[in-house]
Parts: sequence; C-alpha cells; structure tokens
Amino acid sequence: MLDELSITDSLIEERADGPVRGYRATRSATATRTDTDIRDTPQSIDVIPAQVIQDLNTSRIDRALDFAGGVARQNNFGGLTFLNYSVRGFTTGELYKNGFAINRGSYSSPDTSSIERIEVLKGPAASLYGRGDPGGLVNIVTKRPQPEAFSTLSVSAGTWDRYRSNLDVNAPLDSEGNLLGRVNLAVEDNGSFRDHVGNERRIVSPSLSWQISPDTRLMLDTEFSRTESVFDRGIPAVNGELGSVKRSTFLGEPNDGQIRNDNQTIDLALEHYLNDDWKLRLANHYTQGTLKGASSEPQALVGTTISRFYRERDFEWNDSITQAELHGHFELGGWQHQTLTGLEYENYRNSQKYPQSATLLSYGLDIYNPVYGQPKPALTRANDFFEHTESYALNLQDQIAFTERLRGLIGVRLERIEQTSLNRTTGVSNSQEKDVATPRIGLLYQLTPQVGVFANASTSFKPNTVGTQGQVYKPEKGLGYESGLKLDLFDSRIGATVALFHIDKENVITTDALGDSVAAGKARSQGLDLQFSGQVTDALRVIGAYAYIDAEVTKGDAAIPEGSDLLGIARHSGSLMAVHAFQNGALRGSDIGAAVSYVGERSGQTGSAFTLPSYSTVDLLAHYQASEEVTVGLNLNNLFNRKYYERAYNSAWVMPGDPRNLSVSLTLNL
Repeated sequence: MLDELSITDSLIEERADGPVRGYRATRSATATRTDTDIRDTPQSIDVIPAQVIQDLNTSRIDRALDFAGGVARQNNFGGLTFLNYSVRGFTTGELYKNGFAINRGSYSSPDTSSIERIEVLKGPAASLYGRGDPGGLVNIVTKRPQPEAFSTLSVSAGTWDRYRSNLDVNAPLDSEGNLLGRVNLAVEDNGSFRDHVGNERRIVSPSLSWQISPDTRLMLDTEFSRTESVFDRGIPAVNGELGSVKRSTFLGEPNDGQIRNDNQTIDLALEHYLNDDWKLRLANHYTQGTLKGASSEPQALVGTTISRFYRERDFEWNDSITQAELHGHFELGGWQHQTLTGLEYENYRNSQKYPQSATLLSYGLDIYNPVYGQPKPALTRANDFFEHTESYALNLQDQIAFTERLRGLIGVRLERIEQTSLNRTTGVSNSQEKDVATPRIGLLYQLTPQVGVFANASTSFKPNTVGTQGQVYKPEKGLGYESGLKLDLFDSRIGATVALFHIDKENVITTDALGDSVAAGKARSQGLDLQFSGQVTDALRVIGAYAYIDAEVTKGDAAIPEGSDLLGIARHSGSLMAVHAFQNGALRGSDIGAAVSYVGERSGQTGSAFTLPSYSTVDLLAHYQASEEVTVGLNLNNLFNRKYYERAYNSAWVMPGDPRNLSVSLTLNL
C-alpha cells in the first residue's frame, strides 16, 4: 500500500526515488525500474547523492560524474552545456530523468538545483530503456515534494564574475498533507577565464505530489529552462602539442552573440496499488526545445592561422513517451518473483537547420594574436534535415529470489523502430523499420552478509545518426559481459562495487574504399571499475572511484584504422573525496574536506597520434554552520593551478580546464 511507502518513511528507510543520507545510497530503481536494494541487483549501479553535489558546489553534473568510475567527459557542443559523456569507453549523449529519455534533441546539461541523486547504470541497458549506447547510461532522480514545509536560499559568487542563486521551496498545499508542492529555482551568470566567453541560465522546476487515496498517487514534474552561451570550441594543438596557445584565447567571433537554448519538460505519473502485491503505473513524458544562434568555428591550422567557417543554427525538437507498467510480487515453485510488464510508445521529431559557409583561411585568425570583426562569409551550404522516429516496445522482466542467498534477473525488450529522415534541401527521403529483441540475464550469490558475487550479460542497439546527405544506416549493436563483487563493509558503513567488463559494438559508421559511409565498423572496450561510498566514522564521509579501460577500434577504415584508441578514454582514472564533519563544540555542524581527481593520457582525435596529457587536480572545501539557519561555504578548486585539458574532439577543438578558482556560498534556511 502506498501509505506504507510514504515520503515520511523515507526519512527512516531510504526509497529509490527519495533522499540519500550522506554519501551512500542503498536502493535504486534505475537498473530494474523497481525499488530494489543495490546489493540485490546483479549489475553495477553507482549513485551520486545530492550531498556530493552540495559539497562540490557544482551546478553541472560533469564534476559529480567524476565519482562514478569509468565515466569520462566528451564533446560539450561548444560549451552550450549540451552533455556528451562516455561510460566504460563508449561515448553517448543519452540522458534519463526519472526513467525518461530527456536528451533526444539538443537538451542543455541538467542543472543540479533539482537533482536528488545521479545514478549511473553500467553496461548495455536496452532491455529496459531501448536504444542507447552499450557502455551504460545516466539517470537523474529529481527532488520530489516532502511532507514538511521548508525553504532554502543559496547564493554564491566566484572567480571570473560567476554568480548563482538557488531557491528551494516546499510546502503542503492542503490541511491533510495529501497535496504537496515543491519549486526549485536557479539563476546564474557566469564569466570565464576564456576571453569573450560566458553564459547565463534561468531554470524553474515545479513539482506536485497528490495522494488521491491511500492506494493512489499522482505526481507531476516539470522543468522550464533557458541557457544563453557563447559558442566556444577551445584552442588548437600546434604540431600535435599543447601549451603554446594561451588557454584564454578565443577563436570564435565575439559579435556572433550568444546561442539560446530553451527547454520545457512535463512528466505526469499515476501509481495505483491494486493490492499489497500488485501496482499499476501510467506515465507520460513530453519535452520540447529550441536552439538558435550563430557561431564562427575553427577548423584547421595552417602555420599560425586557423581557418574558420560561419554557421547559423535553428534547431527544434519534441519528444513524447508514454509508459504503462504492471509491477507484481508472487511466489511460484518455491521462488519469490518480482515482475515487471511494461508497454512504451515514443514519438520523436527533430528539425535541424544549420546553413554554413565554406571553411576559409581568409576568415581565419592568428592563434597568437587574434583580430576580430571580419565580415561574415556567405552561407553556401544549406544543411536542412528533418528526422522522425517512432518506437513501440514491450518490456518483460522477472527478479527471482531462488533462496535467501541466490537471486536472478531475466528480462527482454521487444521493440519496433520506424525511422524516417528527410533532406529538405534535396528532397531526398530515407526510412527504415526495424524489429529488435534485446535480452538481459544476471545472477547474484551472497557469499557472506558482506560479500556478494554477481555476473550478467546484456545487449544494446541504437539507430545510427542520420548521414550528412540524409542517409539512414543500420543500427549499432552492442553485447556486454560483466562480473564482480558487491561489498558491504565496516558494519555497513561503506558500500562498494568492483567489476570486470567486456563490451563489443558493431555497425559503427566507417567509410568504404570509395569513400562512402557504411555501417561496418567495430569497437571493443574491456577493463575494471570500482566505486565506493559511505561513512568511515560518524564524522568522516567518503566517496571514490577508479577505472582501468582498454577501448579500441577492432574493425575500422583508412581514416580510423584497427587498433585506434577510442576518443577521450584514459586507461587509468580515479577520484576520491573525503569530508570531516565536526560533531561537537563550537564547530558542530561545520565540515572541511578535499577532493582529488586523476585522468590519464587519452586520445584527442580518433585515428590520429594526437593525445591529451594526463592530469590531476586537488580541490578543497569547507562549510561553517553559523547557526541552524545560516551556513557559509568555501570551495577552492584546482588548488595547485594545474594546466590541463579537459576534453577534445580533434586537434583543433581542445577545451582547457579551469585554472585555480574560488567560490563563496551562503545558505539560508528560511
């Protein structure tokens, strides 16, 4: 019954969609779409709670994902906060929020103001989520209304004129406490160490929870955001080496102005308990967005001059996803079963117009002494495409408790994809229909109360992106294997997962002998990752991760030959954050901590010898609780002012990392 799972009880016993106390989460729904103990899930699932985000004082999820293990930063679409990342070696743009895909179009990176937890599911996940990349996915669980009224205001200011304000207001909306409301607001205005670069963001996230009856709950989650950013591809390497071009050098055009990205999302979910063992869930997700603006983008270095092209973007998209699920518990043959049967329909439309000029050296800039203000070149290439994808899916899953120690999971998604693309310049249209079955199987055996052994195999598929002339290619397919340990250490104070994995992907886009694109490439990633989090003592909380990833092309072409490292994937990476909270005395409620991150050498351009050097950073943090209502925070990032390069798409587009910077925050409990 829902009254047994109320949000009030989440303060005593954690729920998969509720707050996490400290750094360690014990339950998750991302891996199974059911509220399941992470120790009983035969697959790696790493959770980054809101406390981590708060300690880091970050407004973007990139930094928080450093503590998930095996997650790397990839192309950030010119700094528009459009998020690409890789999990276990494979790059993806897929993002989920409360189980719904939210990044089908050019969605801006989620703001942390409304995030309760970030969950990273490792390995192929198509058996539940459909199309996606085989390394894994990120699912964001948002802050939901709570039964007790509160209001929290946070403001911060930092280096390079970075200013931010957040307001979190929660209140019961009726006298019985059945109708709850919550609103998160965030406003920020960010300068940058990069010349002429900055961004502004406005976001509001209202949510409602209505307990219609003891057995029925209706939930509404919405988000409305506007981000305005200067398009910035970074700096080039000179003769394959970084360091000669100043990290602050901007090679776009200041008078292009900002690119505006607007997004609106509405999620509505109804949960009804038929009895103590069976639940019906009906939900719909709708999102729409636009991205408009101009940019001048560097292309190739000739001597000390980098050529550029000019582009004007006009993107529009909308996506509607409807889900109907039946959850059940029953005993059969002496085994306990927790089943999920779900239907899903998605209707996605994406229009992209981005006319551009030729790449011109005459429109270029001297990389050591850029002079801006040149006349805009003529737009000579139309680039006008429309994509429409519909999918119909059936999800079947059974979580089986064979004994108290042995658990299994089996699932499959049966999906039909209908994809159409239209080149509106040439009038050429292409379409394909595909029926796909994506199974998953896993087992977990609890050797002792502290140690569980698990293994799984799962599959993925993903329709390939539309080609430059509107072509539709065969979809990518992936197959992953994983085995590992789930650990419950130090009297359940620390939870950890360590796993070995091997993933293969095929139908990667390559070029044939005639130079035409074909879906014929293959890639492989294998390695080990681990993540741990929790309370070492009542005073010391920790979270950390490590990953060894060997990812390469196993069947390529002349441009990307066999044996090439996959873009941006370090062999070794790791992170650790530890925070000491004072328990007594004048500093009771205050804390002090440090975070260390390491990223190894990695490919900066697929198929070439260009690499990004390894780097490590140290960040310091502290919070002083002046009273129950007032907390002052301090974050000093990149303490030793390391010069590093965060990500690259090729040798002309390299994004430097932030130099040493400071931010001060004030939090008021109103």
